[in-house]
Amino acid sequence: METMLKSPCDEQHPQQAEDFRGNLGQNSKLSAGIKKDIEKLYEAVPQLVNVFKIKEKIGEGTFSSVYLATAQLQTGCEEKMALKHLIPTSHPLRIAAELQCLTVAGGQDNVMGVKCCFRKNDHVVIVMPYLEHESFLDILNSLSFEEVREYMFNLFKALRRIHHFGIVHRDVKPSNFLYNRQLKKYALVDFGLAQGAPDTKIDLLKTAHSEDEQGSCLQNNPIVALGNGVSVSVTAPKQIAQQSASKAADRRSSSLSKVQMKQGRGEKEDSVHHSVQRSVFGERNFNVYSSTYQENASTKLVKQSKMMDVSSRKLVTKKKIISTKTVSNGAARKAASGCPLNLPCDCYATDRVCSVCLSRRQQVAPRAGTPGFRAPEVLTKCPTQTTAIDMWSAGIIFLSLLSGRYPFFKASDDLTALAQIMTVRGSRETIQAARTFGKSVVCTQVVPAQNLRNLCEKLRGTNGSCTGSQGEVPSRSETNTALPAAADKPCAPETLGKQIQHIQSFQEGAGALEMKATDMKGWDQVPDEAYDLLDKLLDLNPATRISAKEALQHPFFKDIGL
Repeated sequence: METMLKSPCDEQHPQQAEDFRGNLGQNSKLSAGIKKDIEKLYEAVPQLVNVFKIKEKIGEGTFSSVYLATAQLQTGCEEKMALKHLIPTSHPLRIAAELQCLTVAGGQDNVMGVKCCFRKNDHVVIVMPYLEHESFLDILNSLSFEEVREYMFNLFKALRRIHHFGIVHRDVKPSNFLYNRQLKKYALVDFGLAQGAPDTKIDLLKTAHSEDEQGSCLQNNPIVALGNGVSVSVTAPKQIAQQSASKAADRRSSSLSKVQMKQGRGEKEDSVHHSVQRSVFGERNFNVYSSTYQENASTKLVKQSKMMDVSSRKLVTKKKIISTKTVSNGAARKAASGCPLNLPCDCYATDRVCSVCLSRRQQVAPRAGTPGFRAPEVLTKCPTQTTAIDMWSAGIIFLSLLSGRYPFFKASDDLTALAQIMTVRGSRETIQAARTFGKSVVCTQVVPAQNLRNLCEKLRGTNGSCTGSQGEVPSRSETNTALPAAADKPCAPETLGKQIQHIQSFQEGAGALEMKATDMKGWDQVPDEAYDLLDKLLDLNPATRISAKEALQHPFFKDIGL
């Protein structure tokens, strides 16, 4: 690999390595855990010792950790670098594809470049320029409207650049678009989930296969019931392939095991959730249909179990998990084979799933990305996904900037996320768009689309209204949080209609957050072009969704030079 650097190992320069470790021990600002991680990184990739002084750990994700380091230049000056340490289980082809994205498309138009790369056995460290940046949540409500306009313009420049090379980023979100407010510098980072468009110019993306997502909390149920008979389901009308029951049962039991493992990290996760209290949609306890796979000598079909609450699923015992695995592979395959390919079902376009459909193969499609930023075609498992999914994610960022609420969407599974999108874009519109890419979405309640300007102005508090429809201000608005009433504590399952009432009443209460005239920063004069662009970004149909190149030519950016 041309980007690989070779340098003396730790054993060849023991004194220098000891000096680095001594400096690390003197850094009292680092926690014991981070110090240990840095020491392990030095041991895993000893070449780093002779080049970098690792200062701190600045980021951690599912597939990598990022460290801040300084490198001694030949001029005698020190330069800050970002070291991305990929987890050892990453596929070599995936790593090479990420490097090729950085080398081919990076280094200009707000796309992060790469300096070099180190490898020792199965440990890989990618070295990139370091851009000091602000936290999106910290600056969200202090940004002026003009700063938001510049932010989105530069984001579209980065997306235009990578889309030109046929790169689908798949994980566009604020934390992956670094922003230095003082220097007005931007950088699109993290191509670990990137995929190639049909016309991609990145050779390795043509052959790279998506890795299975780790730590996913997706419920694989094809239907979500929101209580009292109100439900949302997604099906593929022409899908008639068979399914191996044993794989589905093992997948479900594995998912339950992961849930139990996560309970041990409850304290850490709770602290993360409490730090972000600005989502418009809080996570709720929804009823979902679950299914267990049983062998029946007469019908050999899969039976549907009773509904259970998501919260109760977390309390399932190990005994139940083990019992789920008792079905032998041979018996399960025999049971699945008992369902003829042409056997008709009687649940199409209804709010239930029959045993015939449950015996068919699961719909498989790429769904890598961050919850809350996934496009409708990703949520409905559309197999054909293009650069349009990045534009939807950019639209969600724009929605957060205009409304002052982040994260805007927050759901525990994909179908709940789709239901939340419906409350903003409309159920009929969502159903109609899904038909264009071969999906049937069933919603038992008609949900009207909302006016984007009214929605954002109410949430930001710039609509000039100080009271709700009843002349009273909801108490939640006084805390300057975006969660609807009762969404931050355990509650009974609610209907979709009640969920809509929650957000509508909250929107009215959000008007109480009046801004003084001196603090408006241009938010009292947001042009219609802004919401027209937002509407085009949140187009439910990926075929007609605006592209990055078209977005840069939108009237919203008419006086900003390319």
